[in-house]
Amino acid sequence: MATPEEMSRTERRRAAREAKQAEKENTKGKQKAAQLTQKIVVYGVAALLVAGVAYWGYGRLNTGSPGDFIPSLGNRHVSEAEAGLTKYNSDPPTSGPHFPMVARWGIHEQPVTKELQVHNLEDGGVVVQYNCPATSQECKTLVEKLTSIVLKYDHVILAPYPGLSHKIVLTAWTRIDKFNDFDEKRIARFIESYIHIDHHPAK
Repeated sequence: MATPEEMSRTERRRAAREAKQAEKENTKGKQKAAQLTQKIVVYGVAALLVAGVAYWGYGRLNTGSPGDFIPSLGNRHVSEAEAGLTKYNSDPPTSGPHFPMVARWGIHEQPVTKELQVHNLEDGGVVVQYNCPATSQECKTLVEKLTSIVLKYDHVILAPYPGLSHKIVLTAWTRIDKFNDFDEKRIARFIESYIHIDHHPAK
């Protein structure tokens, strides 16, 4: 290879251009690599954020959330003539076939038909039901306490439910919590975890 002294002016210019071009291409390569790294970081952060939100939503409705999870029986509508024919997988029900209409929100002195209350759950409601002798002072006191909680919310029902396995049962769509001792914080946490979550099938 010729030394710089032996190279003609034209050759030196050509060599300089080639060196400059090589340097330029090297710089472009570094810039592309940096841009690629930046994109990977941005997409990675976005993916983590999406995963975090999804995990939070799943956690809210499943593991770690108040009550026990009950598998969904779907959202099918049935006629009033079919009342009582559905075999629900929890008592009270937490999902499944239900009437096209809903029960009135608020305080009920009589039991609410299962097919009605399920539709309320589908609409993002919570149902608080109790089983105690209506004439006893203890039961009256319990109902008063439950009423004071339920009236704080717009999508909650309070109603008696004879035959419950526990004194108090809370239901939301695919969730149930049963206990015997009045616990205001437990009830409020259940309600606030599930109220206003719509469960209609995506269209």
